[in-house]
Amino acid sequence: MTKEIQLGSPPDQSPSRYASKSPKPMASTSDDTDPTLYLPLTKPPKSILPTPIAVSHTGTNKLTLVPLIFLIFFEVAGGPYGAEPAVSSAGPLYALIGFLVFPFIWSIPESLVTAELSSALPGNGGFVVWADRAFGPFFGWLMGTWKYLSGVINCAAFPALFADYLSRVYSPVGSGSGYYITVTVMNIVLSILNFTGLSIVGWFAVVLGVLSLSPFVLMTGIAIPKIKPSRWLTKAENKDWRLFFNTLFWNLNFWDSASTMAGEVDKPGKTFPRALVVAVIMTSLGYILPLMAGTGATNASPDAWGNGFFADAAGMIAGKWLKYWIEVGAVLSSVGLYEAQLSSGAFQLVGMADLGLLPKFFAHRAPFFETPWVGILLSTLITMGLSFLSFETIVASANFLYSLGMILEFGSFIWLRVKHPDLFRPYRVPLRLPGLVIMCLVPSAFLILVMAIATWKVFVISVGFTAAGIAVYFIMRLCKAKGCLKFSTGDSS
Repeated sequence: MTKEIQLGSPPDQSPSRYASKSPKPMASTSDDTDPTLYLPLTKPPKSILPTPIAVSHTGTNKLTLVPLIFLIFFEVAGGPYGAEPAVSSAGPLYALIGFLVFPFIWSIPESLVTAELSSALPGNGGFVVWADRAFGPFFGWLMGTWKYLSGVINCAAFPALFADYLSRVYSPVGSGSGYYITVTVMNIVLSILNFTGLSIVGWFAVVLGVLSLSPFVLMTGIAIPKIKPSRWLTKAENKDWRLFFNTLFWNLNFWDSASTMAGEVDKPGKTFPRALVVAVIMTSLGYILPLMAGTGATNASPDAWGNGFFADAAGMIAGKWLKYWIEVGAVLSSVGLYEAQLSSGAFQLVGMADLGLLPKFFAHRAPFFETPWVGILLSTLITMGLSFLSFETIVASANFLYSLGMILEFGSFIWLRVKHPDLFRPYRVPLRLPGLVIMCLVPSAFLILVMAIATWKVFVISVGFTAAGIAVYFIMRLCKAKGCLKFSTGDSS
């Protein structure tokens, strides 16, 4: 049986080449008394990943550092587009504080968890594998349900955002049949691009990232001499804290989404941690600097900051040429966001098939491009159906489901440290168990807040999706027992 990773295998080497060799014990340190920090290996290595079914072993379509950075960037942000409601709901000062502080209490802890587990368990499926190996298949399925649905719901927001920005240039696409045609065509065209493979999608994301961020670099530079700090103190007349926190959370979550493609990353033990560090810095600056420029260099009231107002702010600061560039950038950003989320969802289904949670055909690859065409097709159809919901409902529903999944993810991270202390971790969060618990409790408190302020409609949608997901889990178990469909054993031994 091919092993994707063994406990104690040498760093940044192909584990299968070393499967027959004795593991090299880790050096003893003064901290050996804490089994969650260091533990020498005294037994043969054991894999805790499932046997791969259809993972590409060729290097031609592997993700390298730069494309992975931009895929993570688009999984999370894609630029400051969509951050405007934070200003309208609470005012410039709270928006600036939120985007300055929130990365420290949310983005960094989530990124650290992702860096450790993605490098330690570099298989497709990401967080599904982590929950499965921590708590068993039911929780792996529950994680998969919450994260997959939050991903496709989140993906459905981008065609709507695309149409919203495009309507500022060509108004007929903003409503009626023009809107529906635009959303449908975008879903179809971008799903076809996704079939070409992660390497192509990754480098495409690099180009999109440069093009969509460039106008904000110019806007910030031009705005500097025009900024009046007193404008940051302007108050919003009617504060909407639910919208404010949902906007912050939606714009700075999904750091772990790229983990579902870990099996496609070249040297994940080194590549993932480095990519996450760069992506966190790039994303944080990509929000805070344009917000400082847009709110400090214009006299626009907070109420004017609806979705798409960054383009209007750029026009006030530099002229129509920059306004149109940002509108084009918003369209390109929506494309990148869609591609990244669609890839993540498709490869998550591959990982669930590897674990035996879904039938084997979900792991089938398309000829030549080696892309999971079944997952791409299913994700596209679901996204297309959800694209016609209101933007606010999409964001709030995605946040609620994602919050449930993240609480389970933090629990999986802590329990894997306890359950598998001798798992070789190319990157290891440098904290003992109490420190890790505190690190996870702070963002977990915010997750509970996000769920507590949800509307009844969002709560009903989330409970309904969860119940449906649990029902499908038992249907899959029945099919597996009856032999109706072919499943992987998901065996890691």
